Amino acid sequence: MNGRLRVGVVGAGIGRSHIQAYQSLPDRFDVLALCDIDEERASDLAQQSAIPRVCNDLSELCRMDDLDVIDVCTPSHLHARHTMQVLDAGKPVVCEKPVAGSLRTVDELIAAERRSGKRVMPIFQNRFGHGLQKLKLLVDRGVAGSLYLATVETAWRRRAAYYVRWRGKWATELGGALVTLAIHAHDALFYVCGRPRRVFARTATLVNPIETEDTIAASLEMASGALASLSVTTGSSAEISRMRFCFSCLSAESFTAPYASASDPWIFTGDSPEAEERIEGTLTGFVPLPEGFAGQFHRFHAALSAGTELPVTLADARASAELITAVYYSATTCEDVALPIIGDHPMYAGWQPEAA
Repeated sequence: MNGRLRVGVVGAGIGRSHIQAYQSLPDRFDVLALCDIDEERASDLAQQSAIPRVCNDLSELCRMDDLDVIDVCTPSHLHARHTMQVLDAGKPVVCEKPVAGSLRTVDELIAAERRSGKRVMPIFQNRFGHGLQKLKLLVDRGVAGSLYLATVETAWRRRAAYYVRWRGKWATELGGALVTLAIHAHDALFYVCGRPRRVFARTATLVNPIETEDTIAASLEMASGALASLSVTTGSSAEISRMRFCFSCLSAESFTAPYASASDPWIFTGDSPEAEERIEGTLTGFVPLPEGFAGQFHRFHAALSAGTELPVTLADARASAELITAVYYSATTCEDVALPIIGDHPMYAGWQPEAA
């Protein structure tokens, strides 16, 4: 694919943010159609965003031959079904998180992607904040050294009014704060530091009377041998997101804005004057690209045009689903969980109580 990619978006909720990001890259994308079961809502958003076509049926969107990509922004429990439908229609897919409610379904999506010859890009836009990108550069260039410890905090506030329609329910949100809020920060950890090999966790429902959890504490042993700590709550009056990394040659601490912690400013502290010089010299060569959704879509366009690996893959979505599975299983059994998780695991078919 070359030139501008023609996009159809299904879902006028978070889809609004996707549309804004596509339209911030006018030389790369053209949003031609918007689909939502609430056609009035879709029409209003389409009018505001100068999108020429509106429909209320994904099948109709899939039949639009002039679309190059369909972006799935529907509620969580529909993501996998809609991704399969778009792949069957012969189009590449962008899909919001979580892509599925089980490792089994993620593996089915991976197989469907392979059969279709098309590609699926899950959304993990926090990877592309400038602060996190700088840390990734320092790690990849060997400036950071070996990881000792990482701490990741997602401390947000969600009140009862947030839990309407499909939220807060196992069947439709597929999980609680672990699945739909902290998922981005945990992906950022894996993006920089690799994946874990053991997980121990506790979950609780303490903040709101919902089906799913809203408070999590987890300890991870990374594949490298480093340790990581994850904490999540929807009961923090002061909302922050914070990532902190202790490497042998530097420490890195993120910006703490709750929804922009991957962006600048980050604090990088070298362990010696020589390390400080290496940090400064390496970051002099940092080339900022767009951030957030726009940053991911910018890289998506480049990957499709060049036929190279997508900036986020279904393998990344599987790693995220594997962590979710391990956390819920550990919290249920009070056991330490070894990774990877394969088909014989009790929660391979789903971490929701009825599935497990």
